[in-house]
Amino acid sequence: MKPLSRLTVALALMTSCAAASAAPPAGLTVAQVLERSPANDWRPLDPQNTLLMDLGAEGSRQVIIELAPRFAPQHAANIRTLAHEGYWDGLAINRVQDNYVTQWGDPNADHPDKAKPLGKALAKLPAEFSVPLKGLPLVRLPDADGWAAVSGFVDGMPVAADPKTGRAWLAHCYGVVGAGRDMAVDSSNGTELYTVIGQSPRGLDLNITVVGRVLQGMQHLAALPRGGAEMGFYGPDEQRTTIQRVRLLADVPEAERPSLEVLRTDSATWPALLDARRVRKEDWFVHSPRHIGLCNATVPVRPRAPRAVEAPGK
Repeated sequence: MKPLSRLTVALALMTSCAAASAAPPAGLTVAQVLERSPANDWRPLDPQNTLLMDLGAEGSRQVIIELAPRFAPQHAANIRTLAHEGYWDGLAINRVQDNYVTQWGDPNADHPDKAKPLGKALAKLPAEFSVPLKGLPLVRLPDADGWAAVSGFVDGMPVAADPKTGRAWLAHCYGVVGAGRDMAVDSSNGTELYTVIGQSPRGLDLNITVVGRVLQGMQHLAALPRGGAEMGFYGPDEQRTTIQRVRLLADVPEAERPSLEVLRTDSATWPALLDARRVRKEDWFVHSPRHIGLCNATVPVRPRAPRAVEAPGK
């Protein structure tokens, strides 16, 4: 028998570790798996890596974005600086291309005399298309992926990887947020961001720096009026959606922060949830797919449950 490679063993261990703790019993519905999930299988929002984007003249439509500093550290740092300094405040959604992306930033970015100053943010960053696979805490999906030899999740983010090259990257799934660029690979700096609103355009993988994903509020980006024929960009006479403000969660008073939690993809609940989606136990289903794709394995977000406080001396 051919010996297993170190990478194969490592990936197997990563997968098994997620299921090593007390997993929910088999044969549950999706709702039952989530209902039985222990509190420590969920994590709160990270204030240093969460953005709140308020849309509309009154800012009544909120989008919550989680950054991915493990995969794009320099872009994440620049985005934090841009948000801290209010760069996006008063800018707009500039592009909505059907079954593709919604993009936002400065409508005057191509006009240096009118463009909004970057403040302390950097104007130029290196491309951050992939990271080393070695040492990455990847919780691997056993299901086949047509775009990569290996796929799974890291920190709740959908990840694809190639053991031959030893590289891993964030996949262009619905709700993923990327940094728009020009022809040069190092021409993105996080000022022009987009999110995927259509069928996952995985052909963009390894071509653009992916900086995170939308946790909540996708309906405010996916349901906007489509732009013109020119790749969905709004023309001068078309109504853009105003960005009232974008804030880093750490800059928001604690009492005003959204109280949400995200299912940990390194928990025992996660593989149980995927199994419940592969083999459906709900009465409505007459057929189970027995398969789940990387971009179908969405990570749940819910209101944060109150934590019990132990009495002193216990």
